[in-house]
Amino acid sequence: MRRLRTTALAGATLLLVIWLGLAAWARTAERPSGLGLTSGRLAPCPSTPNCVATEQAAPSQLTAPLPYRGTQQEAQARLTALIRSTPRTTIITEEPGYVAVEFRTPLIGFIDDVEFRFDDTAKVIHFRSTSRLGRSDLGVNRARMEALNRAFAEASASPPTQP
Repeated sequence: MRRLRTTALAGATLLLVIWLGLAAWARTAERPSGLGLTSGRLAPCPSTPNCVATEQAAPSQLTAPLPYRGTQQEAQARLTALIRSTPRTTIITEEPGYVAVEFRTPLIGFIDDVEFRFDDTAKVIHFRSTSRLGRSDLGVNRARMEALNRAFAEASASPPTQP
């Protein structure tokens, strides 16, 4: 029985040390320098599988942009309201037609950099979501963007509230 407790304590200690190490590593990552629009487009996805985007990406990284109705300003207001209501997010840049956001994962706090570009001619929002560290994200970026797409579609379908 004593051996079992010692083994369990050693295992728990090891898990704590690993978690603390990963959390410290996640906090040391600096914001990438390539964020922002270049010639009116978002940067291409890196070759790592931890990126999902609507343009300039490998076929396995591509997904559909978010369609919108109304004006770009209305769509951007809806999107930023959704982002602000999402836990562990920080809007880094917000200007007409472009939004950059940091999403932090629960527990360890890995940072994902997400950018949005509004194409008012096509009435879509292009985005690029990539993990700041590592190679794999276990599908977190894609799942987040699919959930955001659904929430944005629901918000767009709801009539605006009157003051």
